Amino acid sequence: MVLLKCDLHVHTNASRDGESSVEAVLAAVAAAGLDAVAITDHDTTEGSIAALAAQNPGVLIIPGIEVSTKQGHLLVLGTTQVLAPKQDVLTTIAEAKALGAVTIVPHPFHRWRHGVGLRCKEALIAADAVEALNSRYIIGTANQKAAKMAKKYGRPATAGSDAHNCKFVGFGVTEIEAGERSVAAILDAIRAGRVSCTCKKTPLRTYTRQSWDNTVRKVRRRVPQFRHRPRRRIIHRKK
Repeated sequence: MVLLKCDLHVHTNASRDGESSVEAVLAAVAAAGLDAVAITDHDTTEGSIAALAAQNPGVLIIPGIEVSTKQGHLLVLGTTQVLAPKQDVLTTIAEAKALGAVTIVPHPFHRWRHGVGLRCKEALIAADAVEALNSRYIIGTANQKAAKMAKKYGRPATAGSDAHNCKFVGFGVTEIEAGERSVAAILDAIRAGRVSCTCKKTPLRTYTRQSWDNTVRKVRRRVPQFRHRPRRRIIHRKK
């Protein structure tokens, strides 16, 4: 067995709310002393494909995606295939497993971040693992509940930085006892529960700023008048 340090939840600028390039993320992975990283951009595998194509001696790239299901977010690791968003989460879990991928329910009880556990507890049982430690938190109660439910349902508990900026890669680390140094061995070890996890908090100032920026982006996408707000025309009438 080999012990591998992995960050299983990282975003690049292939995500709409990601702030760092693939190259910057991979440099941060090496600087953090990680053995492996899962690239999990929102509803796209472009970041994963780019990371796999890059030269990364000593770092294992786990291709992945964070799928926006009907009930919330789901991490799918071990594939470059894009799974359709807005499906029932149990359907997406089944599709991912048919591909040989590993499924992890991220931040399952975070109310403002599409936590699947708030809407479909069956997903916590159906998935391969539960993200018990996510570094983007304020007081940590959602993480505590995720860890409690992972134990209750007998699911492996993982960690992820959920980094949207390369500065925070490695803030959530899952230590994996793998049969060998390979992506396939890492996925098998997660399924078998040969994992332990640690986490440190993303600075609150950064987390709140990123959350606010993301909210503004969503409003601009959904409300056209905020994208191209016309100027008022003022007509001066003669007295």
